[in-house]
Amino acid sequence: MEKIKNQKHTKETLHYSISIMLERASYYGFRALVVLYMVGETLKMGDKEALSIYVWLTASLVFSQIIGALFGDLLIGNKKSIIIGGIIQAIGAFSLCIPSTKALYLGLFLVVLGNGLFKPNIISNFGKTYLNKTELLDSAFMIFYLAINLGSFLGILLVGYLGETYGYNIGFVISGVLMLISTIPIFLSEEKRLDKIEKNEFPINERVLNILIAFIVVGLFWGFYEVSSIRTFDLQLQLSEISTLDIPNHLWQSINSIFFLPISIIVIILWTYFYSSQFFKLMLGFIFGVISFGIVLLIPEVPTEQHTILYLISLLFLAISEIHIAPIIHSILTKYSNPKYLAILISLAFLPTKLISLVLGLFNDKLYDNPILGLKIGIVGMTIIGIGLIGYIIINNKNTYDNNFYEK
Repeated sequence: MEKIKNQKHTKETLHYSISIMLERASYYGFRALVVLYMVGETLKMGDKEALSIYVWLTASLVFSQIIGALFGDLLIGNKKSIIIGGIIQAIGAFSLCIPSTKALYLGLFLVVLGNGLFKPNIISNFGKTYLNKTELLDSAFMIFYLAINLGSFLGILLVGYLGETYGYNIGFVISGVLMLISTIPIFLSEEKRLDKIEKNEFPINERVLNILIAFIVVGLFWGFYEVSSIRTFDLQLQLSEISTLDIPNHLWQSINSIFFLPISIIVIILWTYFYSSQFFKLMLGFIFGVISFGIVLLIPEVPTEQHTILYLISLLFLAISEIHIAPIIHSILTKYSNPKYLAILISLAFLPTKLISLVLGLFNDKLYDNPILGLKIGIVGMTIIGIGLIGYIIINNKNTYDNNFYEK
């Protein structure tokens, strides 16, 4: 670990973080209401039909982001894509105020289209602001990731509550307004000109290898996270019923956030002043993930109230694990890719995660019947990946040492 000198975050970091926070608040607030709206008194859809539409909505975002990235990188530019996407997504939210099935489908289509333009391009533009100070990339994306999580939490809390309390139209209007406001910081930000970015000096084979490893490793992390969460969620339900701790039922659903916020702030400060390699952080993420799942494995199938503390400790380590994984994928892609095509690469980063989740989803019936099995798969898988990353770091350090020796 080495001290970072003469580098600092700028107002652009604040602008982009506010923008993504508002966009996530808009999107997750909208998402919290849309199924309730479909099965409510206005449209009176069946549960099966509403959930089918919801699944289509979330699945189609992966492909819309690829299309949006292509537009941003190759046709209209990243900044224009963000602004146009934000406006389209807002119109989509407003469309749902019209009480008809046609307006529903139009609104969902516009939300998907707008999100596809907005999300990969804002991540790309944010990353480009740090290409002349790559040691700060990890802390920058941690700030960005914190903003995403705060926006998601506030959106569900604020938009979801107001929509359910005062009517779905109020919720959709607030969602649309938040989306429009999210484009204002982008108007105020200058787009990073590619001719002012320092050229990527890494050999092409090293760049390709690091990007491929990041794709696969992060996809596997979320896959193992998903199969192990079956047991974690089961424990949450049981402990929320028997725990004597003064934790309201609705807070059990977002208890991760209690740990996520303070740990994120600590990590942001640490990574802003001290640098360690991105793959070292990934390795730590998997180690903390194994510790978290190992603690859960110690809790018996039918827990008692005394096991609540163990469960909360496991969530603490899981939050530390996620923090060392999720922001780093975008940091690695930004550092090693060609900035001209960064949005495209970022949009493709979602595919391994979805593909691995789809494959593991084929075994959901067995995992739901035996949630401990999913937990064991997560522990073994994360241990193997963690050991692999240790080996990759050792080989990289040896190659760096040999190169420096021969240069001397």
